[in-house]
Amino acid sequence: MKLRPYQAAAVDAALTFLRTSTDPALIDAAPAAGKSFMIASIADALYGISGGKKVLCLAPNAELVTQNHQKFLLTGAKASIFSASAGAKSTRYHVVFATPMTVKNSMSRFATEEYCAVVIDECHGLTPTIRAIIDAMRLKNLRLRVLGLSGTPFRLGAGYIYRQDPEGRVNDETKARDPYFTKCVYRVSAREMLDAGFITPMTVGAINASDGGYDTSGIRILPNGHLDDATVERAFEGHGRKTASIIADVLEQARPRRGGVMYFAATRQHAAEIMASLPQNGTAALVTGDMATAARKKAIADYRSRRVRHLVSIGTLTTGFDVEHTETIAILRYTESAALLQQILGRAWRLADGKKDSLLLDYAGNVERHFPDGDIYNPTIKAGSVTEGAGVVEAECPQCGHANQFSRHKDAEGYEVDANGYCVDVFGARVETDFGPMPAHYGRRCWGLVKVGPTHDRCGYRWTGKECPHCAETVDIAARYCTSCKGEIVDPNEKLAADFKAMKKDPTQPQTDKVLSMEVRDGVSQRGNRTVRADWKTPYRQFSIWYTPESASVRARQQWERFAAATQNGEVPPKTISYVKDADTSFFRPLAYDMEVDELA
Repeated sequence: MKLRPYQAAAVDAALTFLRTSTDPALIDAAPAAGKSFMIASIADALYGISGGKKVLCLAPNAELVTQNHQKFLLTGAKASIFSASAGAKSTRYHVVFATPMTVKNSMSRFATEEYCAVVIDECHGLTPTIRAIIDAMRLKNLRLRVLGLSGTPFRLGAGYIYRQDPEGRVNDETKARDPYFTKCVYRVSAREMLDAGFITPMTVGAINASDGGYDTSGIRILPNGHLDDATVERAFEGHGRKTASIIADVLEQARPRRGGVMYFAATRQHAAEIMASLPQNGTAALVTGDMATAARKKAIADYRSRRVRHLVSIGTLTTGFDVEHTETIAILRYTESAALLQQILGRAWRLADGKKDSLLLDYAGNVERHFPDGDIYNPTIKAGSVTEGAGVVEAECPQCGHANQFSRHKDAEGYEVDANGYCVDVFGARVETDFGPMPAHYGRRCWGLVKVGPTHDRCGYRWTGKECPHCAETVDIAARYCTSCKGEIVDPNEKLAADFKAMKKDPTQPQTDKVLSMEVRDGVSQRGNRTVRADWKTPYRQFSIWYTPESASVRARQQWERFAAATQNGEVPPKTISYVKDADTSFFRPLAYDMEVDELA
């Protein structure tokens, strides 16, 4: 198996890093870079380096597992497949290609000392299941290596999934939000592969449909990052004439081309409308994420073997689907992230005989939304909103020397800033506050990485912090627990407020509340005695208390007398009521009236 130059360089970089570090590492290889070949070479090498230990290679679906397994066989070695959907559950050979859920359901076969590494294909889709698998395997092998590969190593709202890039630059919170991978050890971009002739150029075609594209202006993204289904349905479903016009445009523009055409639909109903507009001569197939395995395999096999030319996809085949003759991509859906869009485009980037270029037809405004400069090979990645300041402050860490960039603090206006990012006065002295020198930025802790044994850890220097009362370690000003001794750090005022809040939530503790309203009703008990029911409303709760003015019980009569005196026989509500709820009977009992209301000390 002969690797391309950049594939060989990626393999060397990964192995060099994994030899000395147990940190999760990553290879950023653009769609169509041939990650299957890299995985095969790395897995085979790790087996040798570890002295004969096994390697687990995870992929999100059976198609990718099978594809990676086939590429591995080109090394001349044998490998196993452990995937229910791929129809095999074997761990016989030293490299095992698997789907995560099948592994999780047989975890005892993998959480052993036999395995030296986990390799994750399409690792931008890192799931809790995959992390749980790694955690379980690490319990048996603390030196387990973890390597991810992705063509789009970033996620919507979270930015990059790695902390440090191959050049040593560290992604701060504006570019990476809690990334799993410590370092990207190698990167090859789509632009680099295009310039070197390793991927097919892509042309963004004009939209010639008579009714134009779909109107996606009303589509909403929910706080969890998912699309609002109702707005998606309104944008794409029930537009029969428009959809027919769009499909006619795709057919016309794809007619001079020989390759396959992939359509990415928005919903199941929308896909049905697309299928109805395609040629009804058996040359079109539909693939969904939840269809029966046999039907899915047949549709994909028919497209791969060119028995069908048109393949319609709903929520699947966006990553790792390797069919070289795919020549036209028709996007008839809304893509919420640049990562997903670029993965879709990559389905047509692979080289094939006779394919001079590929064609992108976007009928939902995705290219304009994610690539406003028109460069479909180079998305701009951010990690969502962070505190904005008036510009950027560069702050060199006095502990590790890393050059951090933070948003400028609004309170730093008018001050000069020293090399470490602190405000200085006209004499060059740092401006002091009750919490130490005043930072000119919103940054709290350095983003530099320092080597600690076989792993990297984040530098511990803090521009602002507070002292742990148990061990004197400096921790983040918002920390509730010390990162060193794990002791609880509670501000005395915060503790008082929390205790007060907890007390007011628990009516079984005596309370004195302000009375917002009081309603009094006369009644008769089961024994025929007079009763008076008072319904109370306070800022914390509503409850009722029954009084018995003519009761034989001295205590009951005293309760009535106190109530009558404080309320002018139930005519005027008191300012406050003191009460407690009996935990056994759940009845409220009055204690006093017009006492001082409970307040935070």
